[in-house]
Amino acid sequence: MEPLAYKLKPTKLGEVVGQEHLVGKDKIIYNMIKNKQVFSMILYGKPGIGKTSIANAIAGETDMKCRNLNAVINNKKDLEIVIEEARMYGGILLIMDEIHRMNKDKQDLLLPHLESGLITIIGLTTSNPYHKINPAIRSRCHIFELHELNDEDIKKGIKRAIKSEYLEGIKINKTTIDHLIGLAGGDLRYAYNLLEVCYFSNATHEVTIDTIKEINSKPVFFHDHDEDGHYDVLSAFQKSIRGSDVNAALHYLARLIMAGDLDSIYRRMAVIAYEDIGLANPGMGPKVDACINTCEMLGLPEARIPLATVVIELALSPKTNTAVSAIDRALDDIQKGNTGNVPNHIKTNSKDYKYPHNYKGGYVPQQYLPDKIKDHIYYIPKETSKYESALKNIYDKIKNNS
Repeated sequence: MEPLAYKLKPTKLGEVVGQEHLVGKDKIIYNMIKNKQVFSMILYGKPGIGKTSIANAIAGETDMKCRNLNAVINNKKDLEIVIEEARMYGGILLIMDEIHRMNKDKQDLLLPHLESGLITIIGLTTSNPYHKINPAIRSRCHIFELHELNDEDIKKGIKRAIKSEYLEGIKINKTTIDHLIGLAGGDLRYAYNLLEVCYFSNATHEVTIDTIKEINSKPVFFHDHDEDGHYDVLSAFQKSIRGSDVNAALHYLARLIMAGDLDSIYRRMAVIAYEDIGLANPGMGPKVDACINTCEMLGLPEARIPLATVVIELALSPKTNTAVSAIDRALDDIQKGNTGNVPNHIKTNSKDYKYPHNYKGGYVPQQYLPDKIKDHIYYIPKETSKYESALKNIYDKIKNNS
């Protein structure tokens, strides 16, 4: 049995939900179809937002023969058959799902036919093609990013499904539609699938909020572990803490918890404690470490409590990046060859070394950096916290006594 999402697949651009920046009047794909000239392209974006829909609509509005393959499922032999068909018909439109997973053998087979124009490809992927797709394939394709669908887009799609012949006699009110939109999380395919299951779950074909909750009460969000969406959430998590937005930090923490990805949370919190908080609040490093140990002992769902506690403190803590900036300046010097010899008086067993503890205040002026870079400055303190302000006072006194 074909699912509702498949039955509702567009056959022309006017049936595509959303993506007006590509398929709207006088936009690029709209004009390609209008001018009867389709070029190889890669469509990328989150699941359920219209990649396959646009590809099917393009295929439906052209006179070209069309074939669908999946880079994971279909093998080299399948691709060879498509190439032979292309020679027979004088060209073919190939829709390639999961194009970022196409192996080298398939790429080598396909490339000359993309080059000659015998095959026009529409590649579909949830991954960023600039990171995941072979440059040789990428350079022969135009790359179009699809935008997330908003609530109005999802509502438009749901209403289209309700009016279709496939859900005859469906009963659903506005409140239930709004609830379904909220659960979809911008994924129209998911909305179609959930609507269809609810429709067939009772004899009266009445879809209510209670019906939906019996089937699935959790909202959908895009979290493709080890792919772009996963790293986008982690990036947003760290940037929200760095920006001191505690509510956004908790939101992204909740998404990571829902995905069960404790290891990524731990690693990101640990780096935040030193990269973004650093010397402004040096006690955060040990606190994060203690939090991780507690979470490992508790496990989920209880681990959410210490995680939330520490994330709130990270977000609201004073911030400084002086430590990471300092080490990066030092590393940059090394990479540029700015080193020099260790001064003789601080080499091993040197008799000229002045032992600071033998002097008043535990400090004595002497040169530690090599002659070549003796005046280089790496640490530039900030005064965003009492702790680093105190360090700055000590630092300034030492510099003034040198």
